[in-house]
Amino acid sequence: MRRVIGASVTDRGQVTIPSEVRKALGIKARDKVDFVIEDDRIVIQRPKFTIETAYASIKPLRTPEDWDERIREAKAARADETLEMMRKGEL
Repeated sequence: MRRVIGASVTDRGQVTIPSEVRKALGIKARDKVDFVIEDDRIVIQRPKFTIETAYASIKPLRTPEDWDERIREAKAARADETLEMMRKGEL
């Protein structure tokens, strides 16, 4: 079924995607869309899933602030291991 739904372009070149179109494509706030130019037509679609598109969509388990603490923990654990080896005469 072909259906035409219009939208206006602002002075800054912005277009609001009509709610019917967002619902049909499952588009939510901050989602990405692709505009595909095919001859004299433009098609809007959800981007294809790739490693590149997934990269920014996954929240890291640890934030950069956590790394300093993790480094301190790793150094302390290594120091404990070294002391234990020295006590056992393994070093």
